[in-house]
Amino acid sequence: MTEDLGGAVIPAGFDVPVEPLRRAAHYTGEPGCIAEARAFASRFLEQLRTEWCATAGRRADGELLLVVSELVTNADRHSNGPYILELEGTDTAVTVSVYDSSSALPRRFPKDPQRVGRHGLEIVHALAAEVTVERVPVGKRVRARFELER
Repeated sequence: MTEDLGGAVIPAGFDVPVEPLRRAAHYTGEPGCIAEARAFASRFLEQLRTEWCATAGRRADGELLLVVSELVTNADRHSNGPYILELEGTDTAVTVSVYDSSSALPRRFPKDPQRVGRHGLEIVHALAAEVTVERVPVGKRVRARFELER
């Protein structure tokens, strides 16, 4: 028999907070690391689709992989050592964090169609909902929050 509870929420023992999906990978900077990071992010996004029912369109794949490529390429070029790619996601967003050993913060240059190169952070800012950069004990962390549906 079912009783009308008037809209009351009854704890069922299953209402525990769900943590976001988190994965991290360490890269040495050897040739092929940037491609490996892109493949890692692609598998992560597919896992979000299957386990979190994320409604990420195919456009999100390309844009997320571009954000990962730009951040990992910057870490690869501008640090003197390995770097870490950390991904955290839910059904609506993915946060991409890259840690590297350089304490020098990246610069975002003004838009200039005549400039060759140095457009990476400009691209990340165009695609991400939020970008933060901070020094951490090992160097720095660049973090970009990417919305899956836009």
